[in-house]
Amino acid sequence: MTWQKSILGCFAFVLAACTGIPDGMAPVTPFDSARYLGTWYEIARLDHSFERDLSHVTATYSMRDDGGIRVVNQGYDANKQEWQQAEGKAYFVNGDNQGHLKVSFFGPFYGSYVVFGLDQTDYQYSFVASYNHDYLWLLARTPNVSDAVKQEFIKQAQALGFAVDELIFVDQSNPPEREDK
Repeated sequence: MTWQKSILGCFAFVLAACTGIPDGMAPVTPFDSARYLGTWYEIARLDHSFERDLSHVTATYSMRDDGGIRVVNQGYDANKQEWQQAEGKAYFVNGDNQGHLKVSFFGPFYGSYVVFGLDQTDYQYSFVASYNHDYLWLLARTPNVSDAVKQEFIKQAQALGFAVDELIFVDQSNPPEREDK
């Protein structure tokens, strides 16, 4: 029975770590979830398997009936010449006044969504990370942002230990037509 408790304890620790915050990072506070809802364009990201080779990536957030947030990510895979879409759900970790959510696209497994930078005046851009330094995004309300916003994103991400030399700037020009429109 002791080894089973140890395994369950390790599993709980791993799951909790996936909803943690990288050292030195603080989620944006105050955070207004209602103002964050809507569509965001992915301007830059670190590469990872679930978005590999995607362009024209957007994330759309809306309220769920259970008080959580519906997440719809989509992007275009030019190799397959088709749009990809994933739907998930998100919930606030420490209340809706802080930009720290847990997001799931796969059943009971959650990962952190940490807003560590935000245009708090107009909610026009957002700097987002996960529980470790492998995931990083620059999101904006428009397909393009100023060089000043990009440089601020790079500066903050580099100070937090992210591999900014590996950033991918996402093609948002001339999006392909969607068949489902």
